[in-house]
Amino acid sequence: MSFPKKHLLLIIAPLAILLTAGLGFAIGKQCAQHNATPNDNIPNLYTNKGAAPPLPNTLDFAGEKVPLNVYYVREALDKELIINCYQHSKTIQIIKRAARYFPVIEPILKEEGLPDDFKYLCVAESGLENVVSPAKAAGFWQFIPATAKFYNLEVSEDVDERYHLEKSTRAACQYLKKAKANLGSWSLAAAAYNMGEVNLRKNIENQNIENYWDLYLNQETSRYVYRILSYKLIMENPGLYGYEFCPAHLYHPIPCQEITVTSPILSLYDFAKEHKVSYKELKSLNPWLRNSKISVSGKKYTLNIPQKSKNNYFDLYRHIPNPYVVECDSVK
Repeated sequence: MSFPKKHLLLIIAPLAILLTAGLGFAIGKQCAQHNATPNDNIPNLYTNKGAAPPLPNTLDFAGEKVPLNVYYVREALDKELIINCYQHSKTIQIIKRAARYFPVIEPILKEEGLPDDFKYLCVAESGLENVVSPAKAAGFWQFIPATAKFYNLEVSEDVDERYHLEKSTRAACQYLKKAKANLGSWSLAAAAYNMGEVNLRKNIENQNIENYWDLYLNQETSRYVYRILSYKLIMENPGLYGYEFCPAHLYHPIPCQEITVTSPILSLYDFAKEHKVSYKELKSLNPWLRNSKISVSGKKYTLNIPQKSKNNYFDLYRHIPNPYVVECDSVK
């Protein structure tokens, strides 16, 4: 049945206004409940459609100066910053996850002697998710099976430690430290992480260039360090790039207790029931468990079990000190 357009607009317009007002009220109420309000003085990319993300005048990667005065360096960074700044859904989720996973990654980087900036390499690799690439690289740090085993990560039917955040982070540190020692800079070590040290060295020798910024590389590696830097800029200055969060919006660390097992577990379903946790949560907190059992004997495994007394979602942000939270401006 046909319907005059002007009559249709008369119906739709009031509904749209009511919906927008209701959504604004709900968001404002949620921030108010947590004593926070958005900062009106920070340019927001959601309202300023098409705004160009600001580029810094100076920047470093892992303590090494990025030559932003070189046009192709500056424009390459600009490209990745625009892409990741306007990839709203992905970038928002990454910032939310960082509140949970950076507190795990950062101390390991420090203990292993790596610059803190390498946590953004992990972001560029996986978006802080246990994803699998077409090349069968897996986990936050995207190890292929052969490389994982070389760095003493177990990859078996029951256990895949590429999905073990602490162990895979230490393995990545070992790879990067070795690459830095062989290639001479952290930026080249990062590039090697993407394309492999052997292939990168061939390019260095053929072009007689010993820095990342002037090397002509494949498209993926040419963009790689700039992608890392774009996440560094956005995640260290989220408000500047249009991303604002109240503490309750972020994904906070889950309080857990550790249980060490030294013998095979025939049924993780029974194990979960015995420890009063759902099988789903057991697998979620221990993603390196790839089966419903652990059949290998003679090894020691540590499993995380949630502390149910602190498992209320909103209690997490109230009771856990978290220096990685991106605060909204407090009400004066």
